[in-house]
Amino acid sequence: MVEVSRTFIVEQPIDTVVAYMRDFANAVDWDPGTQRCEQIGTDPIELGTRWHNESHLYGISTSLTYELTRDDPDHLVFTGTNKTATSVDDLSFRADGPLRTSMTYRAHVTFNGLARLADPLAQLAFNRLADSVPRQISTVLDRL
Repeated sequence: MVEVSRTFIVEQPIDTVVAYMRDFANAVDWDPGTQRCEQIGTDPIELGTRWHNESHLYGISTSLTYELTRDDPDHLVFTGTNKTATSVDDLSFRADGPLRTSMTYRAHVTFNGLARLADPLAQLAFNRLADSVPRQISTVLDRL
């Protein structure tokens, strides 16, 4: 299992941050590995909404189907699956004044079968990747 966590401040009100992050299609802008992410269907986003995500990390491409599995005003969870792994993006938010938000980004990846052998190398890669997430999210949210 791979686990990373980063807590950081963004210069936007909590409602703006949560509304933006709630649409997982935006991962193409803030997640360094995401190459493509599209909502499946056209219904309004709600618990159970799904996205097709294509990522490329360190020479490896993968596709996952993500689902919004928690949808609270201060906490979002997206769970992605394919035959090789289950990936959970857990995002929690706390107002830090009227125009700032403290955000915690947690990623958990569980590999299945022989892919579990990659855990130690994947942990190193995800640690490096996670270091860039706060900067990318902040940059994107600053443009809103």
